[in-house]
Parts: sequence; structure tokens; C-alpha cells
Amino acid sequence: MDKNAKILVVCGGFSTEREVSLRSGQAIYQALLRKGYSQTTLFDLKRDNMHEILVQDPDIVFLGLHGKGGEDGCIQGMLELAEIPYTGPGVACSAVCMNKILTKRILSNAGIPTAPFFVWKKRSGDTLSAIKQELLRHLQVPLVLKSPCQGSSIGVFLIKKEEDIEPALEEVFKLGRLLLAERFLDGVELTLPILGNEEITELPVIEITSEREFYDYEAKYTVGLYHHIIPARIDEQTASEVLRIGKEAYRLLGCCGLSRIDFIVDKELGPMVVEVNTLPGMTDTSLFPDAAKYVGISYEDLVERILINGMEVAEDARE
Repeated sequence: MDKNAKILVVCGGFSTEREVSLRSGQAIYQALLRKGYSQTTLFDLKRDNMHEILVQDPDIVFLGLHGKGGEDGCIQGMLELAEIPYTGPGVACSAVCMNKILTKRILSNAGIPTAPFFVWKKRSGDTLSAIKQELLRHLQVPLVLKSPCQGSSIGVFLIKKEEDIEPALEEVFKLGRLLLAERFLDGVELTLPILGNEEITELPVIEITSEREFYDYEAKYTVGLYHHIIPARIDEQTASEVLRIGKEAYRLLGCCGLSRIDFIVDKELGPMVVEVNTLPGMTDTSLFPDAAKYVGISYEDLVERILINGMEVAEDARE
């Protein structure tokens, strides 16, 4: 990779994950400078300055964005039209994986295990009580309610009692018209970070424990509220199954560059894919860098590998 390449690290954005993205972007930016990429610039994306990315005409964009507008295929589409290389998966994969409903439908149709689920699109005139009644025809408590196009566990509610459903529905619908309800999975929470394009490298499976009831936004980004256990404390058979399922999901969904596959090993159902993160967090508390560090890949080397993967995808597309 040319050390004089003009690299634009894009972070910030306008999703609910803006603050996390700014932290990821700053860490990526500093890592690239330490690796000798002196023509690296940090860019805080806002609604009124997107055009400046095109004006700067970088050799490659390193995407440190999360959530709506950054992880959902929108920025990727703009860069594709401008023929600017970028890191991480492409438009289609990003759009699908950002929408947990689409992800689950594709995985389910391919036989990849994921929790039983129910979907509702709120229309004018729908009452919360009617939605609750229909929901309980398909699932029973405990269950999980989600706004399907958010990240960092924003808009996720663990429901243990039926009377808690309507208040949670009200919060979910503040974030959009779509509801994803899932059977509550009772078991160990794991994540599998994967690097690569045609040839992929699985990093160690990580077990996640939280001081909170589940691994929510605050737990993810507050030191002391979470623990990353590497390697995960799972038996060899479960580890093998997680690797097999994770790699299959990565390829099926069209991931490239990097992605992180989240699992819960349910006590009854076994390993279930929860979601796929196409631009996983790169902060000092993030899972992906922790897994890389465990196998001897420094943060700086990890960032450089992601950068090279992005350039390789662009070069292959030109051939």
C-alpha cells in the first residue's frame, strides 16, 4: 500500500451512533499516521458537508461510520458513483445487514440458524394494544423488541412481562415504523470477527459478559460494565459450529473487508446468529481490535489490513 496515498477517514455522521463513530474515527486516524500514512485526513461527516468528500477526491475512504447513513449502504453508494475506493462491505451487503429483518429473512431462507421472529410495520390507526395482541399470537414472553435499523443495541428492549410490551413498543416506534420481535435467547453471547475478501481470516471467538441485564449501549461503551473473554469459554464442538455458521453467513451476505457476526448460544437451540455488523466499532473498548490483539495483530496493523482489503476490492472491480 502506497504510504503517500491520500486517505480520508470519515466518521461522525448523523445517526444515533455519532459519538461512538467519532471515537472510532479518531483512533483509526491516529493509527494510520503512526503507520506512516502522512496524507491521512480526518473528516467529520454532517448532513451539509457530504459533497466535500468528493471535492477532496481521496485515493480511498476509510469508513469509521456506524448506523444510519454510514453503515446502511448510503455513503457506499455515493462513493461507488464517484469511483472512490472505500473500506468495508459494499452497497447491497451494507443495506441488508443494517436491516435486521432482511438479514434474518436471508439467513433463515438459507438454513442459517437465527431466533424465531415476528415483524410489524406500523400504519396509521394501529394501536399499541392491537400490535401487542398480534405479537403474542406468534411469540411469548420473555422476548426482545427491536427497532431493526439501529446499531449499538439502541432501540432494543428485553421484555419479561406482558405489561411491559406497550411502553417498549412506543419507544421502538419513535425510531421508525418497523418492529422486529424475537424469541428471547437464553445463553452465552459470542461474537466472531472476520477479515478478508475472497480469502477470509477468522479472529478468535469472543465471549461477552455484561454487568447489566444485557449488553446494551451503555454496557458496550462504558469501561467496567462489560468483559471480553478471549477465547470464549465454549466447548470445541460449539466453537467449530460458530466458525462454520459465521463464515457461511459472511459469504452469503456478501461481506468483504471486515464484518463481525454476533451470536447467542441458546441453551435449547444452540448457536443462533443475532446480527451482522459490517462496520464494527474500532474504539479502545471495541471487540474487533481486542480479538486482533489476542492473536498478535496490533491496532495499527489491523487498521492497515482493513485499508488494504478496501483497495483490493476496488482494484478487482476495475479488472
